[in-house]
Amino acid sequence: MNNINFYELDRRHHLHPSTPIKNNFDNGPLAVMEKGEGIYLYDIDGKKYIDGLSSLWNVNIGHGRKELAEVAEKQMSQLAYSHSFNGLTHKNAVLLAEKVASLAPGDLNVCHFTSGGSESNDTVFKLIRHYFKLKGKPEKYKIIARERAYHGISMGATSATGIPMFREMGGPLAEGFVHVKAPYCYRCVDCEPECHCECAIDSMIQKIKQEGPETIAAIIVEPIQGAGGVIVPPQGYLKRVREICDEYGILLVADEVITGFGRTGKWFGMEHDQVVPDFMTIAKGITSGYIPLGGVVVSDRIHKDLVSISNEFSPLPHGYTYSGHPTACAVALRNIEIMERENLVQNSYEMGHYLKAGLERVMENSPIIGNVMAKGLIASVELVEDKDSKKSFDPSKRVAAQVFGAAFKKGLITRGIAFNGTDIIALCPPLIINKEQINQTLDILESAIQDVHKQLLQKQ
Repeated sequence: MNNINFYELDRRHHLHPSTPIKNNFDNGPLAVMEKGEGIYLYDIDGKKYIDGLSSLWNVNIGHGRKELAEVAEKQMSQLAYSHSFNGLTHKNAVLLAEKVASLAPGDLNVCHFTSGGSESNDTVFKLIRHYFKLKGKPEKYKIIARERAYHGISMGATSATGIPMFREMGGPLAEGFVHVKAPYCYRCVDCEPECHCECAIDSMIQKIKQEGPETIAAIIVEPIQGAGGVIVPPQGYLKRVREICDEYGILLVADEVITGFGRTGKWFGMEHDQVVPDFMTIAKGITSGYIPLGGVVVSDRIHKDLVSISNEFSPLPHGYTYSGHPTACAVALRNIEIMERENLVQNSYEMGHYLKAGLERVMENSPIIGNVMAKGLIASVELVEDKDSKKSFDPSKRVAAQVFGAAFKKGLITRGIAFNGTDIIALCPPLIINKEQINQTLDILESAIQDVHKQLLQKQ
């Protein structure tokens, strides 16, 4: 193994997701990771990195948990795979469905399992359209999503996603998806600071009236927009969305793929506004990324409707080969057990406050940080050319990418997000992180931003 050039093999044979194809072919990967332990990753050259994004917003309990490997091995030895089609089931799917129901808000008590977030969102769109067809309302099929939203990369999920580059790659997209303004008022030149995202609510109401409420099946929201820039809406925004849905007879879907399972300091992000959606999509943190698993959680009201209006001899015409995979469900159950045993949701809440306070101190000392947003252990830092006016950098300067690169060289993995005139650095560390590790993260990030700022000044 020591003689294998993994960088060269990757360059020649591996087509990466969300990576410049030409750059990877010309230069190879940034790093080849070999080991994970706690909040840290190690590459094949022995370099240590703080995993400041929980890899892809998902390694909630941290790396290297042998417990999960042991439970997977035990399950594979006993029942590695059995499907959930045609009325069959197995213990782990039943127990996990019950466990998720016990944690989910309100009457979200019924689970359909998938392999990940994109599948979960495609599933919920199909379930909703199926539901209204059974109710004799096939014209009620449109889905309202938001600008800057990220709901996945399968065709339906991409159609709901509001980030231009993902939509452009996959077009033409699925029919029936429309978009409204995101709750991003602190950056909106048309809004005053006291707007509190009423413009986003107005945009939603106008779109419903324009399309016709009789054609709108559902509104899908991330409690915090993740890949769109970690946008934390003001308190009360999600309640207003719930009220709009109730007023116009529209279902509410919460995309908790990133925000679920303790990420925001509560089990689910919608709980901060005490809002219960009709459907909730989940993935990522349910297994902390140790094995693929996702799901759709359905309210009792919708489930009872489906039971009453479905034909007893007509199967639900949907499902994935790995829906409710026994080993994935076993890992999820143990992952949740660890989270409860170690009080990681509470740690996310407490360390989230500490992280936000630290980021705000870094912002005070930096002339190019215009805003910080955070809820629990998910946060964003917006980089601006002018702090007073919040003027954005010229996109050609690729400032977010520069800060990502500088932090990476210093041993911190973040995420640089740049589109629609914004440069954002996202942070989303494992829920096990402590104050000392947060301080290390802040020190590296502040140093990286300072380095990039000096380089920008030199080029003026």
